[in-house]
Amino acid sequence: MDAPENPQPAPPEPATPGGGHESPWKIRDFRLLWLGRVLAVLAIQIQSAALLWQVYEIARRDHPIEEASLYLGLVGLAQFIPLLAFTLPAGAMADRRDRKLTVMLSILVEGGCALAYLAMALHGEPPLWGLLAVATVFGAARAFLAPASQAFLPRVVGRKALPPAIAAQSIAFQTGAIAGPAAGGLILGVSVPFAYATALALFIAAFALFLLIRTSGKPDPDAGLQPRLEAVREGLAYVWRTKLVLGAISLDLVVVMLAGVALLTPIFARDILHVGPEGFGLLRAAFGVGALSMAIYLSRYPIVRRGGAWMFAAVAVFGVCTLGFGLSKIAWLSAALLFIGGAADMISVNIRQTLIQLATPDHMRGRVSSVSMLFIGASNELGEAYSGLMVRLLGPITAAVFGGCAALAATVGWARMFPSLRRADRLDG
Repeated sequence: MDAPENPQPAPPEPATPGGGHESPWKIRDFRLLWLGRVLAVLAIQIQSAALLWQVYEIARRDHPIEEASLYLGLVGLAQFIPLLAFTLPAGAMADRRDRKLTVMLSILVEGGCALAYLAMALHGEPPLWGLLAVATVFGAARAFLAPASQAFLPRVVGRKALPPAIAAQSIAFQTGAIAGPAAGGLILGVSVPFAYATALALFIAAFALFLLIRTSGKPDPDAGLQPRLEAVREGLAYVWRTKLVLGAISLDLVVVMLAGVALLTPIFARDILHVGPEGFGLLRAAFGVGALSMAIYLSRYPIVRRGGAWMFAAVAVFGVCTLGFGLSKIAWLSAALLFIGGAADMISVNIRQTLIQLATPDHMRGRVSSVSMLFIGASNELGEAYSGLMVRLLGPITAAVFGGCAALAATVGWARMFPSLRRADRLDG
């Protein structure tokens, strides 16, 4: 692949014998990190499913579909505002402070949010402003969690094991992303408080697993000596200067914001496909099943050549699946399209994260990861607000079709604007 302009040399990382990839599963701390991530993601997904369903049910009692969807968009906006405010400073902090400690404290705050949701749910129908206030605190915790956890992974596994470790981390995420919505749908059939209580227990278990990790999360002694504002500027300048990294994270921002269907699933489940909370959980899980299947395959057979071409092809397939989801009136077909879209998205995510980690020196990883996570946060949380507005203007079906077409157009545009990303080749470290 094309080398970034004026790259800074990366410091030595843990050596591994032989060439090619090494297995991260031989590393005890990686196994603990992996399981902790599974539990944390499972908790987040169960909590998110309960929150979206609860907000939509409350809003739908007094408003038609188009207006109720705006309340779902507010959930995403409430989480994005603190992401926008804190993610870049959090990335600079990840290059100065103990990354493992930051992860653990963030998980504790997320558990506190689950406790707050539980308390409100136990006292009857909560006010929407209360749910949105807790969502804002949760977004702030995620702002600090994401860059610290991404920058911590290479210290645990080293450079040789990094590509399969990223794929394995994707398996952890998708395991939670599949089981969480499916379990959340079933638990919601019992009660909303039970869903929040389950999320709280999982957050506590994830914290305990990270507590057992022995690898130090402290950055290199010579790193992070510059003022925080200057450190943030350096991270932004590095991303802007390294067009391969800029193209990868900006493509994800545009495509997921335009073509993401997470916010649309409760609307389609309740009012278009008529499959209820259980069907809502299964629709959300279908995307994760496809992503998990692909992550398992990539962890065994990682893509090592023509990474850029594979990524653009996967993004195009994702756009086609979103378009088809908007047109489908059959529940099993909608689930199948989400399955394929999830598999395509996993190819894109795996390649993008590998390219970013390999192109970034260790002392910059927290800041570059924070920029990446800010873009991801914008594509997810701000994307939900955008989707809510588009549903209000166009209706849910037209909004999904428009998003799929826009994603295809963005794929073509980015392939032309970022030729270094399109030509990116080797992903084997």
